[in-house]
Amino acid sequence: MTEENFDAIVIGAGMAGNAAAYTMASRGLKVLQLERGEYPGSKNVQGAILYSNMLEKIIPDFRDDAPLERHLVEQRFWMMDNTSHMGMQYRSDDFNESRHNRYTIIRAQFDKWFSRKVRDAGAVVLCETTATELARDTDGRVIGVRTDRTGDLILADVVVLAEGVSGLLGTRAGLRETPKPEHLALAVKEMHFLPEEVIDQRFGLSANEGCVIEAAGTISRDMAGLAFLYTNKESISIGIGCLVSDFASTRQPPYELLEGFKNHPSIRPLIAGSEVKEYAAHLIPEGGYNAIPQLFGNGWVVVGDAAQLNNAVHREGSNLAMTSGRLAGEAIHQVKKRQGQMTKENLALYKSMLDKSFVIKDLRKYKDMPALLHTNSRNFFMTYPQLLSQAAQNFIRVDSTPKIDKERAATATFIKARSRWGLVSDAVRFAFAWR
Repeated sequence: MTEENFDAIVIGAGMAGNAAAYTMASRGLKVLQLERGEYPGSKNVQGAILYSNMLEKIIPDFRDDAPLERHLVEQRFWMMDNTSHMGMQYRSDDFNESRHNRYTIIRAQFDKWFSRKVRDAGAVVLCETTATELARDTDGRVIGVRTDRTGDLILADVVVLAEGVSGLLGTRAGLRETPKPEHLALAVKEMHFLPEEVIDQRFGLSANEGCVIEAAGTISRDMAGLAFLYTNKESISIGIGCLVSDFASTRQPPYELLEGFKNHPSIRPLIAGSEVKEYAAHLIPEGGYNAIPQLFGNGWVVVGDAAQLNNAVHREGSNLAMTSGRLAGEAIHQVKKRQGQMTKENLALYKSMLDKSFVIKDLRKYKDMPALLHTNSRNFFMTYPQLLSQAAQNFIRVDSTPKIDKERAATATFIKARSRWGLVSDAVRFAFAWR
């Protein structure tokens, strides 16, 4: 292999890496993909959401054989305190269309399927292989990688870094800084197995319909975080994630947060009697637009989680990963097609294409939201959920107290907790960060 010169080497076989490798290989480029796991997806036991529009642009007929769990017809958003939840939900029969918009998937199965498509397209996929070093020529241009197999050099015109959020290869090479703890979330997840008919009954589903619950509030115990529950065919993916910096400062064990969420009165009945078979922890990029590193250089590009491409506000990651991988592959193919060199100037095409896509436009829209939630986590994840729950319960509970007195008491409680200026300030800052 050291005698071969590939058009491109892709580091990683997750969503972004597979999208990049497939895009280039299907266009006739000679591609090598390196994956440190035993097989693609071996490190991913968790469930996830797949956004079909982004995958259709890569593999239009993916529904023919992809391992899909349920198509989503309902989304629930919950604000939780210790004993209750309030929120909103949206369910529509329009999502029972023939070409479904979102699916739940099991990443271990899906990544393995995606990798087969990459192989079928003509790429060489080498597993249980870790790229230990980026190789450079005398001008500093990346010309390939060295691996832990023999240490020999594998040459390529360009290296696509799809190595995940930790990005050790790019960090060691000085292509980016080590991600900051406040720009990373640690999510812990479990897979709870139940019969398909039980899941259908508990969530009001049928015919492979699915439901997602996303929740925030006191369940994250003063930290900026989000919990989630996804329905699969015969299992439920359940988990919670918080910023690494918050875990470090509070010394809160992540598994205790998950146990608390599972035992919440609103969640416990949904997973009652289930069998837990899998547990995993996973780092997620949370820095948003302001944390995006340099995305291209002489002989290299970076995609997916390694590029901090995750929309924390809308909880979207895989669609950004697939889109960035596809656009990187298309840009490299265009440079190759016009017989250009993989220079920084030519590979700037990738960044240009990414800037025109929804990926950067969405991240730029919410560029101030991560910092706002991080610096005001107690207010947004503890104080307001408790105040809203108390106000809702007082409104619903029927007793001899006049309604006007209840309204005045609720208003006074909000003012006492945050002050009039604090309430206005929180609303204004949130509105500007959202805008």
